[in-house]
Amino acid sequence: MPRNRLLLGLTLSALGVGPLAGCERSSSTDTGEKFRMLPPATEHLPAPKPAAPDAAAVAKLATHFFQAPRNPAPLPTDTEAQVALGRMLFHEPRLSKNHDVSCNSCHGLDTFGVDNKALSDGHKGQKGSRNSPTVYNAAHHIAQFWDGRAATLEAQAEGPMMNPVEMAMPDAKRVEATLSSMPEYATRFRAAFPKGGKPVTLANAARALAAFERTLTTPSRFDRFLAGEHAALSAQEQRGLEAFVTTGCTTCHNGPAVGGASFQKLGLVEAYPALTDAGRFDATKNEDDRGYFRVPTLRNVEKTGPYLHDGSVKDLPAMVRLMGRYQLGRTLKDGEVDDLVAFLKSLTGELPPAERISAPPLPPSTKRTPKPDPS
Repeated sequence: MPRNRLLLGLTLSALGVGPLAGCERSSSTDTGEKFRMLPPATEHLPAPKPAAPDAAAVAKLATHFFQAPRNPAPLPTDTEAQVALGRMLFHEPRLSKNHDVSCNSCHGLDTFGVDNKALSDGHKGQKGSRNSPTVYNAAHHIAQFWDGRAATLEAQAEGPMMNPVEMAMPDAKRVEATLSSMPEYATRFRAAFPKGGKPVTLANAARALAAFERTLTTPSRFDRFLAGEHAALSAQEQRGLEAFVTTGCTTCHNGPAVGGASFQKLGLVEAYPALTDAGRFDATKNEDDRGYFRVPTLRNVEKTGPYLHDGSVKDLPAMVRLMGRYQLGRTLKDGEVDDLVAFLKSLTGELPPAERISAPPLPPSTKRTPKPDPS
């Protein structure tokens, strides 16, 4: 049987589209073994092209990844003025007490929305207790932060400014006084929020930041595959996708962000070792939420390590093995891990153009701008 026909049969069989004619398969774990049994290609034969799943197979895949987030709050309508202001504020270090930390410090837009540190550096070099998650594709999340304590991007944007370990601003008045002291910001706030009363407020600053963050998406080859461009994924990546679905990864990592749409217990099948973080319990004080965390997006996961809420895992294959064991009760074979990692790398997307994510010119400080306070 040609290799591409076998691959198509494996994919369709795993997805419940149809039986695999002429082949038997005892379980979803023998995928790698089946492929190792194929005769090696010779130098006289071209490498086989990835099989093209039929429309029914792609439609079944889409049910896992095209689901809308389970967040009933309707998204606001963002204006260009709000997005442009939000971009400036995202790169604005004067929103921190010592004028040296911006949103981009921990969520580098040119490094896939993270700083690749286990724990980020905040005010006076202090480190928080949780890893900084990526801001890319965050609009698809059911809630923000690892414990989900912010229901919206707007609520999340306010938190770091006032957090004493992060940007350490003493209160909303200090934020508003800083922004109001610079004429260009006053003008831009009025253009972004022409209705209502005072335009320069903490709430409006958070609203602008959220508007900008909603533009931070990273389309990938995987999206092209689901849209019908089946050659966008290699044969190994398609095997990894099959394993991702049949192994049970989509139980948690589903929806447009391939995650972020639910809260799950870390150590669902087997207790995760040395887990001290209470997770969502910190936000709800509900004992049933202890050890639960918002599922992270897997988009760009190749680029956003280290992993987990505490940044304790640096290696992506190791992370896959840990999730197989503690979340699914599976000891994954080397071939399965290789295929899964290959698929995960297909989720690495295209960053927005530099003119949208690079630091724009920021207004100069004036004599009225509050001075840095390193205390």
